Amino acid sequence: QLLHIKSFIGTSENAVMIQIWTALITILVLKYLKALAQYGWRLSNLVAFIRLNMFVKIHLQKWLDKPFDEPPEPVQKYIQGVLF
Repeated sequence: QLLHIKSFIGTSENAVMIQIWTALITILVLKYLKALAQYGWRLSNLVAFIRLNMFVKIHLQKWLDKPFDEPPEPVQKYIQGVLF
């Protein structure tokens, strides 16, 4: 019930076990991140925010500690010249 597996993709025993172990590992990693964070995350909120920021390149520990601070401006390594 805690793993929130709505339906199994595979029907073989191996496929079901892989999905259960994957869900367990995911929950453990999320609980570990929650324990590391200085901010008082609820597990459901942490899951929702990570889902929203999945493909954003950020420093994870800084974001976990202060999720609502403005991100620092990215440092530009290359300066593109202006033609016109």
